[in-house]
Amino acid sequence: MSRRAHAAVLSDLRARIRALETTPAWARSEVAATAVPFGIGAIDSALPWSGLPRACLHEIEGGGGDAGAATGFAAALLARLIADRGPALWCLGRVDLHGPGLAAFGLDAGRLIVVRARTPEQVLWVLEEGLRARRLGAVLGEVGGIDLTASRRLQLAAQASGTTCLLLYRTRRARAPATAAQTRWRVGPAPGAPAPGFDAPDASRWRVELTRCRGAAGARHWSIEWSHETHRFAVAAPLADRSGTPADIGLGQAV
Repeated sequence: MSRRAHAAVLSDLRARIRALETTPAWARSEVAATAVPFGIGAIDSALPWSGLPRACLHEIEGGGGDAGAATGFAAALLARLIADRGPALWCLGRVDLHGPGLAAFGLDAGRLIVVRARTPEQVLWVLEEGLRARRLGAVLGEVGGIDLTASRRLQLAAQASGTTCLLLYRTRRARAPATAAQTRWRVGPAPGAPAPGFDAPDASRWRVELTRCRGAAGARHWSIEWSHETHRFAVAAPLADRSGTPADIGLGQAV
């Protein structure tokens, strides 16, 4: 590509980005109309769209040293995003997804297209092509990092197609770079979550932090649960204070 052509592409991209940043009220209301609510009033009311807006780029990042928490949260969101739409695409560097585990978060493996990419550049290419296809309910890519230009390309493709794009960082980044994402979430295990290696109970519990949200100021965090039976989010009940409970209670005393 010549320098003149390259400059023309950049100029066009900047113009389209400025148009996004100055979206009129009626267009924002259209986005809100297609937002997917969490079903938790505290979270939905904290989002300008009363839920997670479609046709946008969102980031999910692991925290607390447990990549499984972020992966489970991402799978639950993906399931909700495609509930009444086309299948989902999940692009990753290594195929280590567990079918029954995904099903516990409401994500049917029969409605999931898994693509393995060898390089980060290939992941981004697959996501962009998936968005342009206009046949998918949502796309998700596992990445280690992304720059502002690449994130803007995904945001523009998501907006043009009406398809949601999720970026999953399985581990917590030391410093989150500036991107075009509409929201950024940090997810880690909450107190009372099952220990790694043990069978999960009826619900998974996470500490979810909204670290970035366009149109809203300040970080917010919540402790939430996902019910594997009802496939719904709920506010996690606080743990009981057992500091005064004797360590050992005989069977006769317990009954």
